[in-house]
Parts: sequence; C-alpha cells; structure tokens
Amino acid sequence: MSMIRDLRAAVRPSRRRDDSPYKYEADRRAAAHANSAIVDCGVYRDGRRVSGHVTPSHAMGDVRAEGGFTWIGLHEPTEAEFAEIAREFGLHPLAVEDAVHAHQRPKLERYDDTLFTVFKTVHYVEHAELTATSEVVETGEVMCFTGRDFIVTVRHGGQGSLRALRHRLQDDPELLGKGPSAVLHAIADQVVDGYIAVAGAVQDDIDEVEIDVFSSGSDGKGANSGKGSAKGGDAGRIYQLKREVLEFKRAVSPLLRPMQLLSERPMRLVDSDIQKYFRDVADHLARVNEQVLSFDDLLNSILQANLAQATVAQNEDMRKITSWAAIFAVPTMIAGIYGMNFEYMPELKWKYGYPLVLLVTVGICFGIHRGFKRNGWL
Repeated sequence: MSMIRDLRAAVRPSRRRDDSPYKYEADRRAAAHANSAIVDCGVYRDGRRVSGHVTPSHAMGDVRAEGGFTWIGLHEPTEAEFAEIAREFGLHPLAVEDAVHAHQRPKLERYDDTLFTVFKTVHYVEHAELTATSEVVETGEVMCFTGRDFIVTVRHGGQGSLRALRHRLQDDPELLGKGPSAVLHAIADQVVDGYIAVAGAVQDDIDEVEIDVFSSGSDGKGANSGKGSAKGGDAGRIYQLKREVLEFKRAVSPLLRPMQLLSERPMRLVDSDIQKYFRDVADHLARVNEQVLSFDDLLNSILQANLAQATVAQNEDMRKITSWAAIFAVPTMIAGIYGMNFEYMPELKWKYGYPLVLLVTVGICFGIHRGFKRNGWL
C-alpha cells in the first residue's frame, strides 16, 4: 500500500505541486544547441539522475557502460533531428515516421525489443460563453519509445508538457529505480488524469446547454411559448459541442485496448511491479470512456429536443398566422361582395345598410377570434 501511495504522489500533479526551478538548465541548453528538438536528456541510475550528459549518444554510451537507463524528451522533431536518435536506439522506421508526422490514433505496438505507445493529450479551452464556433477541446500527442534501458518521448502540440512530471519522478528514486516502464506508467497516468479533468469541464458545458434548451419553455406559458429560445434554441452551439465531444472520444476510446494489454499481458519491457498499476490507469480510462459516450448520447437528446422545440414554435407561429388570416378573410369577403357594383343588392338603398354590414362584420370577426382564443391558437 505504501508503494501505491508513493506512486500516485509521484505521477499525479493534482496531489502535489512542484514549483522547484529547473535543475538541469545547463544540460538542457547544451542539448538544445546540439539539437533544437531535444527538451531534456538525462541518465538515471539506481533511481537517481546522473548529471553531465547532454547528448543522446553520450547518455546511451554511459548507460551501456555503467547501467541504468536514459530518458530523452523531444518536442515536434523533424526527420533530420530525429534520424540520429533513431539510429542510436535502433528504432523501427515505421514508428519513427509516425512519431515525426504525428496525427496518429492512440495505440501500442511492439517492434523487436521496443514498445511504441501513442497517447492523445487533451486540453480544455476556457471560454466565457459557448458559441457555435467555440473550441472546447484541444488535442496533442505524446509518443513513447520504451526499451530495456531507454525511453524516448516525442511530444506534439502546445500542451502535455512532461517537465513537471520528470521533476516529480526524480524526487522518487524508488519509483525511478523500476526503469523505463515506471516513466511509461507515469505518462499514461498523467494523460488519463487530464481526461478526467477535461470530462468534468465538458460536463459543465453540457449542463449549461441543457439548462438553456429546456428553460426556454419555463416562463409559465408552456414549452410552446418560444420565450428564451434565442440562446437555448441555437442548434449551432449544440452541434459544435457535439463535434468537440467527438474529438475527445477519438482520444479516449482507442486507448482502452493498449491500457488493457499493458495491465494484463506480461511483457519483458514492463516491470511486473509497475504492470499492476496500469490496471488502475485502465480502470480510470474505462470510466472516462463511459462518461464520454454518455456525453454523446446526452447531446443527441438535447439536439433532438431543441429541434422539436423549434418545430413546435414554428407550428405555433403558423397557427397564429392562419387564425388572423381567417379573421381578416371575413371583412375582405363582405367588402368584395358589396364592391361588385350590382344595381339590385340586399339593403343597398337602405340608409342603415352600411352600419348594419359593419356591425355584422365586426360580430363575425369577434366570434372567430374568441373561438381561436379558446382553442389556444391565439
């Protein structure tokens, strides 16, 4: 149990915040000078970082000579920048191509003695008000090449930084002593924790849209009153949120199978003690996936309700228009008859004929109006 607590404390930023300065700034700057895509390159032996290694080739040489493992972090490398690292670690060309060009589905693949894992990172985009063009979910990618004595992480996108995670792991030598698989688990756990946070924020947006849609008929005159529909009746907002949820779903659902494999299937490259904790990640991921699927179903229901309200409002408008057209048809008909200019017509020469016709016209219109009013058409 103590190991579980230590593991959670090390990999989850929500439990502990690390504001310490970057401990290896000189190494990072030297590495950046040699290769602009390298964010950090370090060697870890007995769970502790060994300073003074600035290039992947030097780091790997030290690991092969003295033991331990190296963790190299890159951000959006080009083919030329990644070529040397791929040769040094013997990475498969297909996996290298995926890592350079990005836009991959979450997956787990094995190439010889290397595991290639793709994670979709998700970031919630804050917005003052949800509109038909609001961006709600922003995605990126983290790709991991995990070997016996190395892990290479390639990040794409502006979010999903692993710097704070690296610092937390470096503060837990016992965990880092488990090797590259401990880093892989920490990355997976951080990614899934990000899903949980985004799911909560998206839930708030869906609740807001749901309240707006169903409050349009809560003004005391029924759902057909049409009041309040200017905001709640905006189907564009609902459809945009549905598209963002679909993007979220594409990040979460394909990762289920890789997490199941990492948690259930024995692998030589994954420490047996660490593999147990992938089950916890897989459980959290399954919960988030169920939540995202429920988002999709709920938005479908909200969209259908919104369209139904719009149809009801249109029908009510048509009933009002039809009712007034029927009322105005009476004086139009009577005026049309008496406008025919026939010489012999009833009451044409009678001096009270004109006011009588007006009175009859008003009476008929009033009766029709009351009938429509009583039936709820007006």
